[in-house]
Amino acid sequence: MRIEFTVYGKPLGKQRHRDGNGKHYTPKQTEDRENLIKWSYKKECGNYRFPDKTPLDLRVYAYFPIPKSTSKLNRQKMIDGEIRPTVVPDYDNIAKIVSDALNGIAYDDDRCVVDSMQRKFYGEIPRTVIIIQEAKSPERSKQ
Repeated sequence: MRIEFTVYGKPLGKQRHRDGNGKHYTPKQTEDRENLIKWSYKKECGNYRFPDKTPLDLRVYAYFPIPKSTSKLNRQKMIDGEIRPTVVPDYDNIAKIVSDALNGIAYDDDRCVVDSMQRKFYGEIPRTVIIIQEAKSPERSKQ
C-alpha cells in the first residue's frame, strides 16, 4: 500500500518543547502544523491506517518559497532543482514534525518507520509532499 498527500504552506520543522510556569509545553506553531498535517492526511486519505507494527518507508519532499528578490535566471534554476534551499528548518526537523503528527493517525507509532528520505526544494507553491508506503526489504551490504 502507498499513500501520498500534500500539506500546503511553507515547510516547518519540529520545534523543541518549551518550559514555562514549571511545566513543559509544545510551541503553538508546532502544534498548529501537526494539526494541519493530520487534517491534510484525513482529507486526502480518509481513515486509512497501516496495520500495527507494519515496517514503513516515509518520504518527505519540502518545497520552500522562492525569495521575491531572486533573479529570473536563478528563479528558473530553483524551479528546476539546480539550486536547492540550505535554509532552516533542518531536514530532520521537517521529517520529525511529519512523523510525530501521523502517530495514531496513519500508523500506530513512528517507531514503525524503518526507512526514510527527506528532501528540500524550492517551488512556486510552498508545500510538503508526504509519501508513506510499506518498506521493502533492502539490499544489504555484507558486513
